[in-house]
Amino acid sequence: MIMDRLTIRHYLGLGSGIVVILLALLILAPKSSDFLKPLLALGVATMLFPFWIDLLRNNSKQREIEEKFLEFVRSLTGNVRSGTPMPKAIKEAAEANYASLSPYIKKLSHQIEWGIPFNEALSKFAKSTKNDIIRRSVAIIVEAEKSGGNIEDVMEGVTTSVVQIKKIKDERRANAFTHLIQGYLVFFIFIGIMIVLQIFLLPKLSDVSGDVLTGITFTGDISSLNEAETVKGIAVDFETLFISLILIQGFFTGLMIGKFSEGNIKAGVRHSFILALLGYMIFTIAVGVF
Repeated sequence: MIMDRLTIRHYLGLGSGIVVILLALLILAPKSSDFLKPLLALGVATMLFPFWIDLLRNNSKQREIEEKFLEFVRSLTGNVRSGTPMPKAIKEAAEANYASLSPYIKKLSHQIEWGIPFNEALSKFAKSTKNDIIRRSVAIIVEAEKSGGNIEDVMEGVTTSVVQIKKIKDERRANAFTHLIQGYLVFFIFIGIMIVLQIFLLPKLSDVSGDVLTGITFTGDISSLNEAETVKGIAVDFETLFISLILIQGFFTGLMIGKFSEGNIKAGVRHSFILALLGYMIFTIAVGVF
């Protein structure tokens, strides 16, 4: 349950966001202020900010776990080569410091001491880390144990596999920096185009001929609307359309950046949050000011 994992920091974020939203509705809504939408977005962002921080910390923790898992596997491989059985090798490895991975290794060691079957304890260890690399590596070790294969060769293969995966991820992350900059730059150019269309182009077109734009969004009897009502209706429709396009563009651009940089769409959620929020606030503030 999510509510069971909420801390004071989460409640403060939720409370602060609600206060911002209520103040915006009470003070700016009656005045029909152009800054109502940006403040509402700020309130929502304040509410989501603690959860966004948790996402960043979790991504950082997973990277550290992958790095320390490589050290753990190398330690196990060395012990197994010297003739130490795997359960005992894990107990010895649990005495070392593996940062974020240490609690999981110690738990694994305790489970083995309590008599939980080795393969079952390993499977629980892999599942608790919530890391795909560890799950795949442990699955190979478990299958080797069941089939009676040479555990030394298996551990060597797992070590090599983890090293190669880590190297590929590091190379992808380094090469993805260019894609990240390009993704952010293209998105902000897109926002600029939307702002120019909303603030400068559409008013000019409506001044030339309200009827031309009316045909785009209104299919009823044009004669029933006066020019002011027509132009106003079009402005509201296009503003909503542009905001929707910015949010959609920001969301999927963030996911794309995450996929390129981390190889995981979930890693792009933090970029989606930043882009969608910045895009919405920049557009609404620019429209309100001009």
